[in-house]
Amino acid sequence: MRIMVCGPIGDKGTCKIRKMSDFLTKNGFEISNQFNQDRMDYSKIRDFRTRKSLSRSIIRHDLRLVKESDVLVVLPTPSFGAAMEMFFAKELGKETILFSEKPIPSPWPVNFADFITRDRKSLLATLNRIRNKK
Repeated sequence: MRIMVCGPIGDKGTCKIRKMSDFLTKNGFEISNQFNQDRMDYSKIRDFRTRKSLSRSIIRHDLRLVKESDVLVVLPTPSFGAAMEMFFAKELGKETILFSEKPIPSPWPVNFADFITRDRKSLLATLNRIRNKK
């Protein structure tokens, strides 16, 4: 079962995505790594208004990874990209897990989540249930 971890890229978001991906890998899950190419880590870019071509390339790359993944683990800190990836995944019939140890102040990610987990133990339990169903 292949998992894509989605969340904000800016600030410390990339680090959180990498840490969650490492945690899931260490627990026996295959990860779709959206940062497998240097140019896909765009966390230092603060303004995309003049980078239409790069934007298109990043979106194509990330949506391809959503298609190739079986499950999305979404870190719900505000992120345009994670929200779009979550919506796209649901349109494709993919399962989505919302992971947050903190309150979620928006109904949007809750509505599109198949599962909501509050800690790593329940996240692993949910992923193992999904894997055993397949």
